[in-house]
Amino acid sequence: MSNDGVNKGRRRLLVGATSAVGAVGAVGVAVPFVASWQPSAKARSAGAPVRADVSKLEPGQQMVVKWRGKPVWIVRRGEEALANLAKIEDRLSDPASEMPQQPDYIPHDSSRSLRKDIAVLVGICTHLGCSPTYRPEVAPEDLGDDWVGGYYCPCHGSRFDLSGRVLKGSPAPSNLVIPPHAYEDENVIIVGVDQETA
Repeated sequence: MSNDGVNKGRRRLLVGATSAVGAVGAVGVAVPFVASWQPSAKARSAGAPVRADVSKLEPGQQMVVKWRGKPVWIVRRGEEALANLAKIEDRLSDPASEMPQQPDYIPHDSSRSLRKDIAVLVGICTHLGCSPTYRPEVAPEDLGDDWVGGYYCPCHGSRFDLSGRVLKGSPAPSNLVIPPHAYEDENVIIVGVDQETA
């Protein structure tokens, strides 16, 4: 009498179980290996570039990424917000960004940006290092009829427009800093890489 049928079944079971254990082991080895390609938390805090996908960012919306331990605001400005930037230049301390708070390749116009509709700003007040709040609404009751949207620092009252330019009478001495950044494509911004060298 032959035992070939029983041996084949056992063989299939052992081959299947061994394959499954091997696959789990391969995944267990691959995950840390692939994760090692990502910059460590230490490298990110030291300044490793950070990617931000702005494809789903609607006009008036802001997203925040962290670069070098600081918040970086990325805001999409609509047509009305862009038009308002030009209307308030006489109320700004440094409308042409003459004090260097941005890379050389950033225009010194009202947009202070590579793309008119997208602003990229370090979210740290230039007064005492607080983080202002995003206030995109026009003429809110607590900020007055002349407010056209921007950033308000509740700590000491500094005000910035949606390009990060400081309004006159604010304790902040200069505009918000614009970090080095570049566009990888139409929807991906790399913060921490200069546009000129990207």
